[in-house]
Amino acid sequence: MEQKRIVISGGGTGGHIFPAIAIANAIKKRFPDAKILFVGAENRMEMKRVPAAGYDIVGLEIAGFNRKNLLKNFSVLWKLQKSLRKAKKVLKDFKPQIAIGVGGYASGPTLKKASSLGIPTLIQEQNSYAGVTNKLLAEKASRICVAYEGMEQFFPKNKIVLLGNPCRQDLSSSDITKEEADKFFNLDTNKKTILIIGGSLGARTINESIVKHVEKLAKSDIQIIWQCGENYLHDLILILDNNNNPKNIHLYDFISRMDLAYKAADLVISRAGAGSISELSLLEKPVILVPSPNVAEDHQTKNAMALVKKDAAILVPDKDAERYLIETAINTINDSEKLKSLSVNIGKLAQRDSADRIVDEIVKIIG
Repeated sequence: MEQKRIVISGGGTGGHIFPAIAIANAIKKRFPDAKILFVGAENRMEMKRVPAAGYDIVGLEIAGFNRKNLLKNFSVLWKLQKSLRKAKKVLKDFKPQIAIGVGGYASGPTLKKASSLGIPTLIQEQNSYAGVTNKLLAEKASRICVAYEGMEQFFPKNKIVLLGNPCRQDLSSSDITKEEADKFFNLDTNKKTILIIGGSLGARTINESIVKHVEKLAKSDIQIIWQCGENYLHDLILILDNNNNPKNIHLYDFISRMDLAYKAADLVISRAGAGSISELSLLEKPVILVPSPNVAEDHQTKNAMALVKKDAAILVPDKDAERYLIETAINTINDSEKLKSLSVNIGKLAQRDSADRIVDEIVKIIG
């Protein structure tokens, strides 16, 4: 059988990188001798995360358009031209049978050049509101894998397959017990636990909401696992120091064992990135979503609303978070009926085995 050669492109945030790696792992599982090359954006998160997962990556010198200061876009256009040239060279040298785009800056030039070279392309759109890059690439794509219903408003209906978002495989391991997870984070098994995650880079609003109510949380009977993001760690350590380091608040810049963190949590506070929502659905975790306002087309609010309409999550808008988030969280975690209904409803939305089903589509395209 001919060796599979596949390019996967995109990144910028964990929300793009984790699905990309999950797809790569599913390809490797089915075709152990497959050659996989990632194409990312230089100086972005993927340049570290992808090699750490065991894959080769090439970086393009590309940046997003500056919508606020149009004059700054001359350098962006120059970088785009350089990226298109480099993407063409990478594709000609590597000779993939298919190029997969997961969203993020690098996927634009890579898939555009792949199409012009006659290489089939597949798009994986994580969000309920399609990104600009994917909308532009859709016309030439062979297949568009989506995670939400109703995506024909953005893409040609005959190309869409609803497969969900591939998640990190290690999350759904059922061998871990809650006791093991509690022990890992030094938690009291008899107390309720809130897991707070602001995405892979942290979230200022969520962090500030906790800081504002840190005394209230310190006095409560609730435990907190708090992933704050690397950039915020130093300041938050000082703030907790000034509040006598509350024993029930466990602060981390980044949690590598998210499987244990989710297992320990009775309630999660999270941004509304597509990847996080898919993970929470698979794990049937009650969640309060605080959509980031700093994303294109406000797509996180649209992701969150898709759940709220089905009573599968609670939404606290970013602008209201400092006032209402912690109060809402404390009320919710003390309401067992509410936790149970949120868990059941979000579980109904889960799309399972997404990465394997995407590999099925890849195989159909390249034969």
